[in-house]
Amino acid sequence: MAHPYHHAVRSARLFGGVPEDYLAIHDWFDESKAHLADVRHRALRHHSEGIFLCEKIFGVTLTNSAGKQVPVRTIGEQHVKDDLGWIPSVKDWLQHLEMQPWMGRTPFRPQMDETVPRTGAAISTDDVLTG
Repeated sequence: MAHPYHHAVRSARLFGGVPEDYLAIHDWFDESKAHLADVRHRALRHHSEGIFLCEKIFGVTLTNSAGKQVPVRTIGEQHVKDDLGWIPSVKDWLQHLEMQPWMGRTPFRPQMDETVPRTGAAISTDDVLTG
C-alpha cells in the first residue's frame, strides 16, 4: 500500500470504526519513509519485532470509535502482511544487508590495562578519544 491512510481505511473495514482510529499506528510503521522513500524503509519496523514494539508503544488494545477493542498487534500484523504478504523476522531483513567497511569502524578501543578501576565511574570524552 502506498500511504498509511490506505492501511487505516483497510483497518476500519476489517475491525470497524473510522480510518482515523488507526492512522497513528499506520503512520508509526511508515515513519521511516521520511528518511528512505523506497521499500527499504520497511526494514526498520515491518517485522515481528516491530509489531511487538508497536504494541508496547500503543498498548495491547485500541478502542475504536465504534467502541470495539481491537488488539494492536493484530493491526500491526495486518499492516505488515498487506505490505509484504507475510511477517518476516528482523533476521530475515538483516541477513540480506550488505556489510560495509564503515559498519565496523570505531575509535573506541577497550582498555586492556587491569589497573583501571572498574567502578563505573564517569570518564571524560578526552579519556575515550585518547585512551
